[in-house]
Amino acid sequence: MGLSLISLTGNASTLTVSGLASALRKTEHWIYSVKAFGAYGRSRPPQLEGEVESLSQVVALNAGIELRGDRRFTEHLSGYLLAGALTDHVGSVESRPYGEAGASILWFDTKKDEKLGTRDATLRTDFAFRYARETRFQYYPVRMDLPDVDIGGPRFGALFRYGISKDITFQEEAEILVSVITESRVLFNSQTQVMANLTDALALGVGFLVKSDSAPPPGKVSTDTALSFNLTIAL
Repeated sequence: MGLSLISLTGNASTLTVSGLASALRKTEHWIYSVKAFGAYGRSRPPQLEGEVESLSQVVALNAGIELRGDRRFTEHLSGYLLAGALTDHVGSVESRPYGEAGASILWFDTKKDEKLGTRDATLRTDFAFRYARETRFQYYPVRMDLPDVDIGGPRFGALFRYGISKDITFQEEAEILVSVITESRVLFNSQTQVMANLTDALALGVGFLVKSDSAPPPGKVSTDTALSFNLTIAL
């Protein structure tokens, strides 16, 4: 679980809260996982003395959840099914439920062993087909209904994690989806994190998120980025 908070007061006012949680369970033949995230933020711009106080504006309002089940065929090869949904009011996405089926290759998954001199290291790649129905609604600055769109096509994903040292871990998770069922559209997401362990269960981290959409809703830019500092708890 992770949580980040930004709070500014005075000439300008900003409050942004974001959180994430994930869980993973492995058995001999199955791997089950769930991920969830959410963010909310409001900001009031600075004002001159004597002016009427300006209204605060929503700068972040999004959430999502994803469930995944992998069936292991061998130690390294598995097939999986995935389902999820997300919403992003600032990005004019009212909802985007999606489903996916594909194959996953676990190239290596080593654990730290002082005697063998190995460190934590994982590399997994996915290749799948995803379908999503994106319902659109413009919430800001003026409420307006927008045409809905379908997304469907091949998706490639990769997860790399490496223990740089005893207490510092680097992780990169990236995916690219090429929609081919309607107009051409490419969606790319990248999440880079560096985490430093304070205790066995507590870590401080810095993350950088990039989300790119070649055909975003009308009036929206194609790329969003976010730099975050967070506190992570492992249960």
